[in-house]
Amino acid sequence: MRAAFAVLNRAAPALAARWAEHIWFTLPGAAAPARPVPVPGGRTFTVRAEGLDVAGQVWGEGPTVFLMHGWGGHAGQLASFVTPLVDRGHRVVAFDAPSHGRSGPGAYGPRSSSVPEFAAALTAVVAEFGPARAVIAHSMGGTATAVALCDGLPAGRIVLLAPMASPVSHARELADVLGFGEPTYRRLIARVERRVGVPMHHFDVPELGRAVAMPPTLVVHDRDDRYTPVAGGAAIAEAWPAARLHVTEGLGHRRLLRDPDVVAEVVDFVTA
Repeated sequence: MRAAFAVLNRAAPALAARWAEHIWFTLPGAAAPARPVPVPGGRTFTVRAEGLDVAGQVWGEGPTVFLMHGWGGHAGQLASFVTPLVDRGHRVVAFDAPSHGRSGPGAYGPRSSSVPEFAAALTAVVAEFGPARAVIAHSMGGTATAVALCDGLPAGRIVLLAPMASPVSHARELADVLGFGEPTYRRLIARVERRVGVPMHHFDVPELGRAVAMPPTLVVHDRDDRYTPVAGGAAIAEAWPAARLHVTEGLGHRRLLRDPDVVAEVVDFVTA
């Protein structure tokens, strides 16, 4: 693949960018299976988000906390937060983004989605079950949450777990992995912006926090995260005036979602 991109980058960068765009928006082959969150007592639901079916579950009664997974994930990855929040007198709503878990396909097919589709799904679910006492979001779900907040979604508190600070850095990483240079990279960014309908800087999470007033925010990031570097979480916490950063060690990108100390800190922050 790298050899093919190297040739196309010189001979046909427009074709290379089209191929890279397809890769960019395609979920990993090991995307999560469709299954309910493994927590008893939840009621399933389906809502429509810009014409797409979004499936989820709801538990408990009280101020509502929304759980949002990341790219290629599913709602069950945040199951550790459900029972502690319900026990504190909160209603918990977890859902799968388009093309993920039990939700229907995204606008470009069953293995394709985007940050705007994530953000639209969150906005639709909050409209159905809100207002949002808090949103707890993982990885790219944090990017989508920031976009939704910038576009007017109200929320009392935000928790960003291993957040992706900017898709631009991942575009550069994709270019390095696939072995294409500036001719293809520039065309890729143009194609991505054309598909999602906004400039890439609209997804820069630190800058979004400088553009609008964000609610009190807890950022939790692990030093050993190989997918979203801890520097991104630190940049968000520094840029958002009402944010604080908690750095863990040895948990990586996903284990922090199940770590008892992280869960306890997040629940305390949300319910304070």
